[in-house]
Amino acid sequence: MIWLVAALLLFIFQIITILFHEFRYPSKTVAWLVILFIFPIIGFVMYYFLAKEYTHRKKARRRGLRYMMEPRHEGRRYASVQSSEEVPQPEGLCREPRLHALLNNIPSSSVTRQNEVRVLTNADMAYEAILHAIEQARLYVHFEFYTIRHDETGRTFQQLLIRKAQEGVKVRCIFDGIGSYQLENRFLNELRSAGVEAYIFLPPLIAFFDKRMNYRNHRKIVVVDGIKGYLGGINIGNEYLGGNPDLGFWRDTHLELIGDAVYSLQYTFLNDWQFVSGKQLTDSILFPEHDNTGTKQVQIISSGPDAHWDAILEMYFGAITTAKKRIFITTPYFVPDPSISMGLKTAAISGVDVKIIYPSRPDSKVVNYASLSYFEELMQAGVRFYSYEKGFMHAKVIIIDDILASVGTANMDMRSFFSNFEMNAVLFDKESIQRLESDFLQDLKDSKELKLEVFEKRPRMQKGKELIARLLSPLF
Repeated sequence: MIWLVAALLLFIFQIITILFHEFRYPSKTVAWLVILFIFPIIGFVMYYFLAKEYTHRKKARRRGLRYMMEPRHEGRRYASVQSSEEVPQPEGLCREPRLHALLNNIPSSSVTRQNEVRVLTNADMAYEAILHAIEQARLYVHFEFYTIRHDETGRTFQQLLIRKAQEGVKVRCIFDGIGSYQLENRFLNELRSAGVEAYIFLPPLIAFFDKRMNYRNHRKIVVVDGIKGYLGGINIGNEYLGGNPDLGFWRDTHLELIGDAVYSLQYTFLNDWQFVSGKQLTDSILFPEHDNTGTKQVQIISSGPDAHWDAILEMYFGAITTAKKRIFITTPYFVPDPSISMGLKTAAISGVDVKIIYPSRPDSKVVNYASLSYFEELMQAGVRFYSYEKGFMHAKVIIIDDILASVGTANMDMRSFFSNFEMNAVLFDKESIQRLESDFLQDLKDSKELKLEVFEKRPRMQKGKELIARLLSPLF
């Protein structure tokens, strides 16, 4: 009897805990309550390990570098923390004061000027550019990826990093513990033996006993000598060159940045570096003066579970609700927050051309079913979905009219919005936007539109799978 009462009290306590911690996200609350009612013991354990938020102490640790660095930057020529009055308003936002105000008020993120931007379509182009930049490094290479494989591609990067370290270049690496869980210790030991400082972000064995195991570092950042930087959707491995026979051709988008926006990449890397290594880096060479003649404006937006605001989600929502003519989206996973879903429906009903390209060959059946569960209601509002038939669509791109585009690591799903550490670049110049739009239109040619009248006739069994996957999607 005592055990029964204790179990009941524990069950009630867990319900109260879920309601208290997840009140901001009703769909997540419902998902956890369903799990708890169906599998009380398993649900309790899952919630303990997967849902607990970062503690204030850990938030303070990650923000410690920010507080330490900002005064230093303000005393230097650090364009990315200039006030909005010092950086001219992007031309496309002159007509959208609310969106401009939103972007301007995102914490620790400002529009930077004097940038050169190059869109890198697919991994072959991105790898060539990154390898060349590392080859030219003279001072340091900062190398952060969610996934790096111990395959031919991974070894190519590893051997170059080792050689640069042996030449006296300071090489620092961060790999996510889950995204790179297949990485052998030998791979890391070879890096470290050559002088490369390499760390795993929340290693799997440690993370299993850590309440933060659900929070992953999904960023892909390369900074070379503080001058040149890279970010986007591409990780390191053969599969990104089409080496996975199940997925085939891998469609992705990355960016090369030269100029003031690299300061923002560096800033985020150093925060992550302090978290994994406990070391604060403050050398002046980390933020060198830039003398490039680029004129493009770029804003780097980072988000994660340690932040007070869901910055990338807010940027997406603000951009979507601003659109007047078109919204073009490519994403491998489509599990939108209710605000994004409503924004897309409202835009389509208002006459905005909303097109979304998603993969026809998913790498996760559960997430695919969750994604499909949103299609019917959105198509009824006028949103058009296209399945990418050429291979696997992994690019994370959103284009809004001719005023801005976003390229980065964040998928259009709730894991990217709330659980992962992500990074996106917002572009404002017409050349970059037109280049991304050109890629999108080519992708449309390699895609097949999903028709509402056909989709509505899908089997009931599939609808049931979609319902279950959608219900549990906030936990993915």
